[in-house]
Amino acid sequence: MISEIKNIKDVECFMKQLVAEGTNAHPDEDFNNYVNMESGEPAYTLEEAALRNSLMEQSFDVCDLCGVDVYSVMQEIFLIETGLDKYIPLPSQV
Repeated sequence: MISEIKNIKDVECFMKQLVAEGTNAHPDEDFNNYVNMESGEPAYTLEEAALRNSLMEQSFDVCDLCGVDVYSVMQEIFLIETGLDKYIPLPSQV
């Protein structure tokens, strides 16, 4: 897992890692709220959730500084990584 978000490429890498973990991440959701659908158990330990929450905060900060919409960046990565871009237009193409 990436340990710090310094630029837009890091934001993209973070989202790719979340998708690889099987997480349907949303920028506004606390990672302590994610649940494994099969087991009903928390998807992340308290430490794992804290790291991801920190990285998401950093993602917001970096995107704000760059004048980029964090939601669009993360949605685009999610759609591409999951193959849903074949059915849903990418934010950059709308």
